[in-house]
Amino acid sequence: MTDNQGLPNYSGDPQGGGGFNNPGPPPNNNLVWAILTTILCCLPFGIVSIVKSTQVNTLWAQGQPAAAQEAANAAKKWAIISAVVAAVLWVLYILLFVVLGVFAASVDVNNYR
Repeated sequence: MTDNQGLPNYSGDPQGGGGFNNPGPPPNNNLVWAILTTILCCLPFGIVSIVKSTQVNTLWAQGQPAAAQEAANAAKKWAIISAVVAAVLWVLYILLFVVLGVFAASVDVNNYR
């Protein structure tokens, strides 16, 4: 098989862009979200997200597209978990200060003399 210039076409893609084992572009590794949730949200879950996102390109290069997609999905899942945990902790933190403020406002300091 040759292309239109008479050169051999070794690619499985009619466009000549990829090999037989390359089903397309690699999945999104979600590394940006993993880093942002690590810095801004919940550190332990963000680190898991970073580890999973760095596995995506390695697995893709090894010819394991299913495992690469699974790692990409796991990276996204852990980034979302990190953001949700951080949001819940911030709500609890604000709620604690509201409760303490209401309690402090309701205490009559004149009775403790």
